[in-house]
Amino acid sequence: MATDAIELQIVTPERHVLQENVQSVEVPGKEGYLGVLPGHAPLITELGIGILSYRKDSETRYLAVINGYAEVLPHRVIVLAEAAERAEEIDVERTRRARERAQSELSKAAPGFEEWQRADLSLQRAQVRLQAAAKAGAAGAGEYAHGA
Repeated sequence: MATDAIELQIVTPERHVLQENVQSVEVPGKEGYLGVLPGHAPLITELGIGILSYRKDSETRYLAVINGYAEVLPHRVIVLAEAAERAEEIDVERTRRARERAQSELSKAAPGFEEWQRADLSLQRAQVRLQAAAKAGAAGAGEYAHGA
């Protein structure tokens, strides 16, 4: 592998989502985003809910990532996520409906209780999926990405 590349692997319990050599990676850590270039110091970090982006050649690609862990080595990043979905695979209409259901459930639930926490998590997941789809240029995603 060239020294100016990083092997990026993304795995969920259901499938091996991605394995590519890339120039850079940005992962959604629990406490903020982490940028990784070739030669990065080794570390393990917990992931939050967010958009993982990576550069391959002159193109930036996006995935919605839901919780998990990332292991960073000088020339490899391994992401073990609860869920990960390439932006181009996201069904925008289905995700929009999921966001609307979560917003409705959130408005009915008492803050702090289990129902509210579950609805809040569903809302976060739907919003990050719509944002990833919008970044990738999915038709109809942009109008929904920020809570339209």
